[in-house]
Amino acid sequence: MRTSRRIDASGKDRVQLNQMVRNGKTPQKVALRARIVLLSADRVPTGQIMRQLGTTTPTITRWRNRYETDGITGLLKDRSRPGRKRRIGEAKVREVVERTLQEKPSHATHWSTRGLAAVAGLSPASVQRIWKAHGLKPHRVRTFKLSRDPHFVEKLRDIVGLYLNPPEHAIVLSVDEKSQIQALDRTQPGLPMKPGRAGTMTHDYKRNGTTTLFAAMNILDGKVIGQCLQRHRHQEFLGFLRIINRQTPKGLDLHLIVDNYGTHTHPKVTAWLVKHPRFHMHFTPTSASWLNLVERWFREITDKRIRRGAFKSVGALVAAITEYLDANNADPKPFVWTASVRTILSKVKRANEVLETLH
Repeated sequence: MRTSRRIDASGKDRVQLNQMVRNGKTPQKVALRARIVLLSADRVPTGQIMRQLGTTTPTITRWRNRYETDGITGLLKDRSRPGRKRRIGEAKVREVVERTLQEKPSHATHWSTRGLAAVAGLSPASVQRIWKAHGLKPHRVRTFKLSRDPHFVEKLRDIVGLYLNPPEHAIVLSVDEKSQIQALDRTQPGLPMKPGRAGTMTHDYKRNGTTTLFAAMNILDGKVIGQCLQRHRHQEFLGFLRIINRQTPKGLDLHLIVDNYGTHTHPKVTAWLVKHPRFHMHFTPTSASWLNLVERWFREITDKRIRRGAFKSVGALVAAITEYLDANNADPKPFVWTASVRTILSKVKRANEVLETLH
């Protein structure tokens, strides 16, 4: 049996090596290296060390040599490795990035990994890695619309001011209508979710009518005054204003944030507001519905109650919406507006500058 090369370990090193072996917090790979050095210092044959520790001759040789050159410090960490050399050059990476950003395939609106790989002479996996490294996602697109309202800044300051610094002795309500909510019923029952499989629902459906949800969300506590109506006219909006009037404390002013839909500015609505001076209307800029916080709440009810529901009638849909409203008001969670006017205007400015460069 081949014997181990003589390793001289001082008494101080032996004490420290034994502490490393006995300490439960020592990483297992470091404890193994310490055992190799201790056994080698005790002249234990290499074959016996292999069997006792379940390791290999190259591993034993490596950590003996490391201890002799670097001492105990050399056992504590691995030396850095150069890694595999890059097989795709910088020029090819730059070509993929530039094609992705500046070109489009002749037969499609955006590149796919396979389509660009065929043009660039790479594998789809290589194109995917390059896209990931540079944060490129050609398959995704985000919608936007810049407001051209000549009073955009004025209206922006007004509404953001209500969010960030609401007036005293008043209630700020974000008001809008979610129109044409369809009562859709599926043509066949879906399968329930189970481990390893999502729930299912048919792609086709039956239309059973529509309803419109009028909603007024209190921006301070998140409670929502809501009503479902069949139509979406100024008559229905007037009726909803009367509901708001009845369900809010009489001694407080009401500041309503609304969009520019025609029902909100109808002469009869204007006349009613004159007779009820505690109502103050604040209009969002045109093409800026994102300024109205109730739109965020509409997304919640759509995702959580409407989109995946199955409703055999408009009545069933209205009942589901009413149930969601009751649950929301039992444990309301307000949406907190954080963007300042300066931040919004700086983003709008950058977006306008980009648009101008495209013309």
